[in-house]
Order: sequence, then structure tokens, then C-alpha cells
Amino acid sequence: MIRSVKSGDAKNIAGIYNHYVRETVITFEERPVSIGEMTGRIAEVSAKYPWLVLEEDGDVVGYAYVNTWKERNAYRYAAELSIYLKTGLEGKGWGTELMKALLGAVRKTELHALVAGITLPNERSVALHEKFGFVKIAQFNEIGFKLGRRLDVGYWELIL
Repeated sequence: MIRSVKSGDAKNIAGIYNHYVRETVITFEERPVSIGEMTGRIAEVSAKYPWLVLEEDGDVVGYAYVNTWKERNAYRYAAELSIYLKTGLEGKGWGTELMKALLGAVRKTELHALVAGITLPNERSVALHEKFGFVKIAQFNEIGFKLGRRLDVGYWELIL
């Protein structure tokens, strides 16, 4: 089941996200996010943009949302997309279902452009975004450093 996020989802969302923070280069955050901080992020983002969660047997096992791309007012019709699944659920089609639902929700807003930043290499994420029409528009080489590695980030765009 896919539904809108609730503040009570913060614990499960933080658990999913903090795996990526601690163990991967998928996010450039390096310190785990507390439940309180995640509650604040959910409140702030979901007040303005769609944030969806994927439930399986009553547990949140994935989520997807859009958030402000840049703070300047001229970017007000653009947003950045993020999607995360509980580790071990990759490759089962849940990312596709979340993306489909999120894009449906986004199309009901005034947003015109979506951007997705993807740490490279990440074949699954690239394939998911391109499946929905995102096009690679840029790549920054060695722009990040995490877990002892210099990291490239590609940017994909979807004009709605």
C-alpha cells in the first residue's frame, strides 16, 4: 500500500535512511538522523510537497518525496526527487510503484521540472529514473567524498 506520510512514520523512515547514511554513498549525509530530526523534515517537506510511503504488512518499507531544488524564488516550479527502500527490497518493483505514485501526485501540483541527483555508479537508480523519462543532463566528477572515496554525481531531469 502506498499512502501519504504521517509524522508517526519518522522512526521507520529514519531507520531506512540511516542505513544509507552509515553504509553507503547514496546519500552524502554522514551522521545518522534522529527520529526527532526526521519528524521535523517530514513536517516541513510534506506541508509543501508530496511525500509518500510504501507499507508492507503494516510496516513502512520505502518512501519517496520531492523537496525544494534551490531556495531562490525563480526555482519555485522545480523540485528534487528522492526515493529510498528498506535494504533487501531492491529489484522487486517497489521502486517503480513508488515512483509511479509520486509522479502522479507531483503532476497534480504546479511543479514543472524534477531533478534527481544520483551518486555514480548506481545502475538501478539510473534505470528507474530513465524508465520514467528522466534524462541525464549533467555530471560532476569527484564532487563528494564519503567512506574514503571521491564520488561522482549525475543529475537527471524530467520536464512534466
